[in-house]
Amino acid sequence: MCEDHPPALPSNPGRRAALGILGASLVAALGACAAPDGTSAGPAAASGVASWTGRALPSALAAGHRKAELSTVSAAPAALRRPGSKRLRRSFIPDFKLPPAQDGLAPVVTKIDTQHPVVFLTIDDGETRTPEMVRLMTEYDYPASIFLARTFVQSDPAFFKQFEAQGSLVENHTVSHNINMVNQLDYGHQFAEIIGMQDYAQQQYGRRPTLFRPPGGAYSNIMRQAAASAGMRAIITWEAKANAGRMDYQHGKVLRPGDIVLMHFRPEFAADLAAFRAAQLAAGLEVVLLEDFLGAV
Repeated sequence: MCEDHPPALPSNPGRRAALGILGASLVAALGACAAPDGTSAGPAAASGVASWTGRALPSALAAGHRKAELSTVSAAPAALRRPGSKRLRRSFIPDFKLPPAQDGLAPVVTKIDTQHPVVFLTIDDGETRTPEMVRLMTEYDYPASIFLARTFVQSDPAFFKQFEAQGSLVENHTVSHNINMVNQLDYGHQFAEIIGMQDYAQQQYGRRPTLFRPPGGAYSNIMRQAAASAGMRAIITWEAKANAGRMDYQHGKVLRPGDIVLMHFRPEFAADLAAFRAAQLAAGLEVVLLEDFLGAV
């Protein structure tokens, strides 16, 4: 019942009984007006805050509702409230567990085996830097794992702090970006390439990376050993990439839940991001941060 007036009282109740009936009726009326209509699952409903679909609430109740909503938002897990995020991201309980290093070798992750409708965006190198990149990532509110090589970013490392402020994280892509390192370098030199970028990232961004991407994607057991020794939780590769304004897939023709998507900081960044966005929306997938899902923040 959502009328603006209470139901009529019995003709001859006592004063106390009448007030009791009136109070109960008002509570019931407000409860009926506050009942969800079953057609909305907006941010308030998703965060556990009641969705009021009736008439405007009395000022005292409206103030209480706003206070409860703010309390709910502030209590959200920190991983879901990253700096710069425009919204509370959907929360998924991970159904994939990152395996530990075995026999001194870092695990290799190419795709996340998950039933959740999620996809993971990763962006490499850092050679090209434009304000448009920052604007687009802000507009789409995409968190990304950013695999940087020192040789590309050392002239302007602060540029990538803008992506961190949006909710992205900087990860390790070596010092020199030698795409032949897996064949040309021994264990000691590979370790130096990885640990050197670890130290640089710590100095510039205040966090030691937890994930490593080999330049060119090739890896070996020697590289896996060097990565584990340098503190890497996993080597991250991919099966889908946004490249030259289109999507390329190693398997199938669409994005799948759990896909790790490769992009680069290149002049065609806008076209690549548009191709990824079209594929992501068509597949009905949520872009979430890989480190959050893996528990490797």
